[in-house]
Amino acid sequence: MGFGVFIHRSDSIYDDSPAERYQFPPQYLRRVQACIGDWIIYYEPRKVPGTRGYFAVAKVQQVIPDPGAQGMFLALIEPGSYLDFATPVPFSGTAGLVERGVLNNDGRISGRAQAAVRPLSPSDFSRIVALGLDQAEPLLPRVDPAFPGTGLSEEQTPFVFEESRERVQHLTSRIVRDRVFRKIVLRAYDERCAVTGLKLINGGGRAEVEAAHIRPVEASGPDVVSNGIALSGTAHWMFDRGLIGLSDDLDILISRHANDPDGIRGIVNRTGRAIVPQRCSEQPHRHFLHWHRNHCFKQ
Repeated sequence: MGFGVFIHRSDSIYDDSPAERYQFPPQYLRRVQACIGDWIIYYEPRKVPGTRGYFAVAKVQQVIPDPGAQGMFLALIEPGSYLDFATPVPFSGTAGLVERGVLNNDGRISGRAQAAVRPLSPSDFSRIVALGLDQAEPLLPRVDPAFPGTGLSEEQTPFVFEESRERVQHLTSRIVRDRVFRKIVLRAYDERCAVTGLKLINGGGRAEVEAAHIRPVEASGPDVVSNGIALSGTAHWMFDRGLIGLSDDLDILISRHANDPDGIRGIVNRTGRAIVPQRCSEQPHRHFLHWHRNHCFKQ
């Protein structure tokens, strides 16, 4: 087992769903297999406009041949392990590169930095996760030049290894995950309720809006922003109890079981549609909306 970096972009030609699966060609099979049972960090290339850099973490459960694409493979992500970073981490910052394993012996960025799948040292993993969670901030082909060795340029000391495992414990903490999920959802929605359109801030400067899972964690819903929606307390209560829902086109649906449908309409914003982030990758995913309508919304 070992840590790794998986390159992903939202407009990828590959059949990726970061919280569920990662598609890759056979030349990366051994590298991905080395990550089975361990954690990987998703990275969006610098050439992508508005790149998020290192933007999420997940655990690889298994690797299988892709049943829908001959010659391709799928890395299946362990349910519930995916987590967007509270603050995306840039490739380089004021202290230099955060992934120091991509440097060659001369201290320059090597060809391994273009590898769509590459090993990640425990020290680099710990550093990137710390930066991603502790802020309370042309298509790259999946074919890269051959390079010798594993790409790990830093000596792995027992202390660094233990530190990286402490980071893993943070990643599995429900308290930490809830805190991070709240931050990424409220940031995406500008702290505004998607149903009412209201942006209310209390006297302490805290947003009154809540971060709701569309598919709950208890039902294997991932902590990904596209499975989240910002809702006021009342709207959250109605959404969880199936009194309101969303269509694939984001129209706000009102259940026929609601005892005061006119009252509900009175608090819905005047467009009748959910107010969602502009970035497509942050908008509610149809997969999760389908689940909510089929298992929660009272038709």
